[in-house]
Amino acid sequence: MTTPPTETILIVDDQEENLRSVGNVLTMMRYEVMLASNAEEAFQQLFKRTPDLILLDVMMPETDGLAVCRRIKTNIQWADIPVIFLSADDDKNIVVQALETGGVDYVTKPFNRAELVSRVRTQLALKQARDRLHALAEDKDEILGILAHDLKNSLAGMKLSAGLLQSRKTEMPPRCVPLVENIMSATERMLAFMQEFLANQRAEQIQIKHVTVDLANVAAQVAASHQPAAHAKTITLTTHIPKVPVLVEADPEGVMQALENLVSNAIKFSSEGGEVTVTVHRPMGGMAKCHVSDTGPGFTAEDRTKLFRRYGRLSAQPTGDEPSTGLGLSIVKRLIDAMGGSITLAEGTAAGAEFIIALPVPNSKPSSD
Repeated sequence: MTTPPTETILIVDDQEENLRSVGNVLTMMRYEVMLASNAEEAFQQLFKRTPDLILLDVMMPETDGLAVCRRIKTNIQWADIPVIFLSADDDKNIVVQALETGGVDYVTKPFNRAELVSRVRTQLALKQARDRLHALAEDKDEILGILAHDLKNSLAGMKLSAGLLQSRKTEMPPRCVPLVENIMSATERMLAFMQEFLANQRAEQIQIKHVTVDLANVAAQVAASHQPAAHAKTITLTTHIPKVPVLVEADPEGVMQALENLVSNAIKFSSEGGEVTVTVHRPMGGMAKCHVSDTGPGFTAEDRTKLFRRYGRLSAQPTGDEPSTGLGLSIVKRLIDAMGGSITLAEGTAAGAEFIIALPVPNSKPSSD
């Protein structure tokens, strides 16, 4: 029993002999073949059915293969179809032009049957791999949608219910109180993990804008929003921020998210009575800097080697039983790198940790601090 063809190949060549010979070879290999002798026929075939691969002659009358390929690549429906160019001309300039228009390979005439079949198989295998990756990406987006909506809402509901139980723990049997506390703690940790996980995914997909942002204003907003959390742990949150704008070229949302992660971590890992400081420096050497320092446990030598890894578990633990996912610093680095900046951990701090974010200024002109 013969296996039905699963892949379709469009062959475009103005020479009938080439159409016949190449078509016969590929038909024998169980591929389904579509034929076109010029550009007009090629597009007629494409409108009828989208092939898995196109073999396209470079030199054709009226409209050549390079022009045909350019038009194919501008159509969203056909843009991902791999194109192998066919030509009797092995001029390197023509080869370069063919690849620059979007071709994935180039085969010279007269054809070597084994070589042609090998290259066809290779490009079809690569297309299958790309299609599978695209399907996996769509599956991932769907799962993230579920996480962002259904599961997140369910956990928020569980947290609310656990909070109501906590508020009435004096009315319940003593042995139930630890169970309620555990439910509340576990729900908070899972909710925090999901929020940071989703933030990490957004950081991967974020379309970074490069606009003028007032770093001083963003840092002041972040510090003010974290004052209640610092106060709850009797941590002194101090700012040293110029009263004049400190302009950088960056993404407003990205800068906000990066600083929120750093300040939140500083509070999370500092003990009660500790100090967290946010300092913004005016531009120098084409970069403006923001320092976030704390009096927490700092980082060991081993910690420093995996500081910005995703899910990198470090030796320090939150001091107030806050949840920690190991995603925060990886998110910050990804965002800052995408904005053309840098994030470093200061060396030789006596106690605690100090992170330094540097972002480019709009005109990149050095200025005194």
